[in-house]
Amino acid sequence: MILTVFRSRLKPENAETYQRVAAKMSELAQSMPGYVSHKTFTADDGERVTIVEFESEAAQRAWAQQPEHLGAQRLGRRDFYSEFRIQVCDVLRSTYFSAGA
Repeated sequence: MILTVFRSRLKPENAETYQRVAAKMSELAQSMPGYVSHKTFTADDGERVTIVEFESEAAQRAWAQQPEHLGAQRLGRRDFYSEFRIQVCDVLRSTYFSAGA
């Protein structure tokens, strides 16, 4: 499992356009072979964290280099983000607990 941690801050003036592009990228990511999940959290100070899971490094790289996603990345650097950091991690261990299970 490969985990991508995407930490970012948005430029408020382009929020509406960002939401449309983000929705399209979410759909596209989910259609990629090897996609597992993604979820975004926003902190009180405005920092956003998106956690993305792919089955393999090859699947994650394919997503990173998907042509429409590359276009969205260019838009992000130019229009959407005041800053961001991407960390791609190999999951060494995973444990799950559910009281209802």
